[in-house]
Amino acid sequence: MSTDKNRATAAAILPLVGGAQNVTSIAHCMTRLRLSLADRSLVDDEALKALPAVMGVVEDDTYQIVLGPGTVARVTPEFEALVAEAGAAPAPEPTTRTADELAEQGAAIRAARKEKNSTPFKLFLRRIANIFVPLIPALIGCGIIAGINGLLINLEWLPGITPALAAIASGFMALIAVFVGFNTAKEFGGTPILGGAVAAIIVYAGVANIEAFGQKLSPGQGGVLGALGAAVLATYVEKWCRRWVPEALDVLVTPTITVLLSGLVTIFGLMFLAGEVSTGIGTAANWLLDNTGAFAGLVLGGLFLPLVMLGLHQALIPIHTTLIEQQGFTVLLPILAMAGAGQVGCAIAVYKRLKHNTSIRTTIKSALPAGFLGVGEPLIYGVSLPLGRPFVTACVGGAAGGAFIGFFSMLGEKVGSTAIGPSGWALFPLLDGNKGLGLTVAIYGGGLLVGYVVGFFATYFFGFSRQMLVELNTETTPHGQVVAGSPAPTTSGDPAKSPAAV
Repeated sequence: MSTDKNRATAAAILPLVGGAQNVTSIAHCMTRLRLSLADRSLVDDEALKALPAVMGVVEDDTYQIVLGPGTVARVTPEFEALVAEAGAAPAPEPTTRTADELAEQGAAIRAARKEKNSTPFKLFLRRIANIFVPLIPALIGCGIIAGINGLLINLEWLPGITPALAAIASGFMALIAVFVGFNTAKEFGGTPILGGAVAAIIVYAGVANIEAFGQKLSPGQGGVLGALGAAVLATYVEKWCRRWVPEALDVLVTPTITVLLSGLVTIFGLMFLAGEVSTGIGTAANWLLDNTGAFAGLVLGGLFLPLVMLGLHQALIPIHTTLIEQQGFTVLLPILAMAGAGQVGCAIAVYKRLKHNTSIRTTIKSALPAGFLGVGEPLIYGVSLPLGRPFVTACVGGAAGGAFIGFFSMLGEKVGSTAIGPSGWALFPLLDGNKGLGLTVAIYGGGLLVGYVVGFFATYFFGFSRQMLVELNTETTPHGQVVAGSPAPTTSGDPAKSPAAV
């Protein structure tokens, strides 16, 4: 997408979210533009969904506009520039409502949403996600390079280049603890570089000369979990110092005490404890798939979409990262990716069943390519979730795909991903396993196929009641009149507003 198109997309979105004056903060993740808004009532949801570049919208603690991977990273800077330009211009005169009224209404909306969504556990998970999500692009890039390097080594091609590719692919993972420490301190209100400095102790080669709990430490022991704990501790030590150290000495004393105290606790406590936890996570994941693979895959693949809806999937991010750090790949992500396959199969079945509902069919046609590439939000929020029963049958498809991959894990054929973030077909370049790339790709591809097929048939035969088909399988004119030959009128072509979705 060109710069002009990115700016045009940003310019189209801005007035539909209430203009620059209504935007209080801007951020983005892998697929979504995330906005904090002063007044939620100023947003035109339907007009936003109608924009060609918008795959869907999600309302959580922030207002999230789904643009897809790649696109969101290009549109966000243009959107930020437009908001900044509007902020530099004189503010428009108020029309029917005063600034005080807008502020009061916005505060009420924010308070209501905060009370609904900001449980302590969800806030903790969001903080964890804020630490690890910025690392995903590097994980993806290094993971793909590692896959290419592995292929070249197996084929015995370019032997003079493969050591350089190995260094490029492994450099980030060797220092990932430092980046985790930096982001952790930033997220918890400390000085980021101090968090990174304390976390760097974990990967320093010299710790091999130190003994703790009767054992020699190893560089990297404790991994990302140890780095997270070390940086959180450093943040609290720093804040304590800021309160008690005189301002004249703060610049010298606070960093010194922060790094010294946190470093000692990290070396003689956190590295060992976090190392035990990290080892336990790896052992538990391997045991689970080795001994209950098919059942574990069924449960994980079937429940992942509900976990996403509840925001609880964020708890898996440090687990994935720990497994990648330990084993070179996470065995959980390919199984969880089967949830998206069930969603795709479900959407195709809905398209086939609702032959007369042009609105839903148009949504599916536009969202299906992204669904194959692992971007499931448009299909979830635009099709299956509003319809109700198809969301359940999509989970059935995900469970079947997960059970397929889990079954092969019981047979000793591990399928893993060298990075987190991508899903669907986009995960193929990141696949790795213990029995060769060809077999790993075949098993993952088979799991996707099972998810598609089971999701399709489960939805086709069990995703609709007779009444749902009567109400939804209609074709309307632009004026809302039912076309002759269609079964029955419906209140709206939008599944979220149809009687079946209530």
